[in-house]
Amino acid sequence: MSSIEPTTKKLQLRYTLFCDDVRLEVGNKLSFMGVFYNVIVQQLPVSVLKLAIVNHWEGQGSYLSEVRILTPDRQHPIVVSQPTRFEIASGGFADNISFFVNVTFPTSGRYVVQTLIDSNLYDEQMMFVSDVSEAELVGTSDAVN
Repeated sequence: MSSIEPTTKKLQLRYTLFCDDVRLEVGNKLSFMGVFYNVIVQQLPVSVLKLAIVNHWEGQGSYLSEVRILTPDRQHPIVVSQPTRFEIASGGFADNISFFVNVTFPTSGRYVVQTLIDSNLYDEQMMFVSDVSEAELVGTSDAVN
């Protein structure tokens, strides 16, 4: 991440999760279903019916958040969220959840998940997408550690 813009000095991204779905439970708790960091499929291209990207923020202030996923060559966005305004009271936190439907990953590779704050790049995470044969070559594991 490059230098943080002056307007975001009071904002910290604590974590980013990729998952199938997010639900709001009793007591204002979030339940995350199908948390993942890699997409391993039988064949490509593949369309993912539903994808949620969760950003957990701490700090204070009012911000405009956007999430987009770029192709591995960074040349084309495959999905872009609508800008969403969120506000954090002093010493507070906020969860920003972007839902996408029918996301098509055309080829294998490391897709770039970008989070923008106030239209400026704030963070990047990689999402590895491959078919089963390539995943075996790379050495991914089904084990949960």
